[in-house]
Amino acid sequence: MNIVVAIDSFKGSLTSYEAGLSAKEGILKAMPDANVIICPIADGGEGTVDAIVEGTGAEVRHVTVTGPLGETVNAYYGVLNKDTAIMEMAKASGLPLLKAEQRNPMLTTTYGVGEMIKDAISIGCRRFIIGIGGSATNDGGIGMLQALGFEFYDKNDNSVPFGAQGVGMIESICTDNALPELKECSFHIACDVTNPLCGELGCSEIFSRQKGADDEMVRVMDAYLEKYADKTSSALCKDMRNEKGAGAAGGLGFAFISYLNASLENGLSLINKLIGLEDKIKDADIAVTGEGRLDSQTAMGKAPVGISEIAQKYSVPVIALAGSVTDGAKECNSKGIGAFFPILREICTLDTALQTEYARKNMTDTAEQVFRLLQINLRGFNK
Repeated sequence: MNIVVAIDSFKGSLTSYEAGLSAKEGILKAMPDANVIICPIADGGEGTVDAIVEGTGAEVRHVTVTGPLGETVNAYYGVLNKDTAIMEMAKASGLPLLKAEQRNPMLTTTYGVGEMIKDAISIGCRRFIIGIGGSATNDGGIGMLQALGFEFYDKNDNSVPFGAQGVGMIESICTDNALPELKECSFHIACDVTNPLCGELGCSEIFSRQKGADDEMVRVMDAYLEKYADKTSSALCKDMRNEKGAGAAGGLGFAFISYLNASLENGLSLINKLIGLEDKIKDADIAVTGEGRLDSQTAMGKAPVGISEIAQKYSVPVIALAGSVTDGAKECNSKGIGAFFPILREICTLDTALQTEYARKNMTDTAEQVFRLLQINLRGFNK
């Protein structure tokens, strides 16, 4: 039996590969002769770099860059075939890099993202695949652009400071000193957010509160981004503020499509192409997927449902294993997930559930029992 295991990361406990390896161990206990292939996956959010590195054997490159509040942080990205860089913006500018009391989108910057891109360009990379989930920022991507040589000036012809506060000060934009190599680069952005830059569905209104904004800050930042879009339109002779995904990562999506001619793509589809996921699933007898929490949002297009959509094309049944499930997870059944199972096997605290070794054991033990049940069914059908 050919089984493909493509489980998204369990945030805080298991990477996609660790989850897959643990499930494989359990499957082989139940079906020792099965051919189990692990396909690490991600959708552009946390774990994207790790999933692609593990799935393709890409080289890991460590860099020191500017963090969301201007501090130094250690980040890393993947390099594939010497010319393709695989990055997560959150490694440099992500919300997990800050304590709750430090969150302030007026100050947080994407400058470190630009530094990662600049480093990759310096070693010969010209193709970029970048996941932009999990940002701590609402700076419209100006920090990233500043690191790449784009210049944003205030009314006194001084460079504007980091963060949304800097966005509000922009009076003029200069693109003359942007890195010339950028013209040779292609940017493919893993982005499943469809919000525009500004307005009721814009990044300030929808996402910035979780980044530390209050209602007044939301209003002010939205106005800043509107002005920024006007200045960008004048400088570049194009207006991308209402494009789907422009509001992703606090407007980083807008910066990518406006200044770097990037394409915003479905995260799972982009990564699927890179690791050949569909080719593996189409030859499988069963696909196993899952994520940390299976709920109604999963059914709206998150990675497990993306896996099931691929599997349905080839009539491959899908089983999902999750850290926890909610009543809303039942919607996943109508999306092609034949059955789902929570891996928690006893009452415990959240801290215990998130312990890596505990999660690994739960995944292995649950996968074993699920596939023992399948063995019983297969024997029955073969009588």
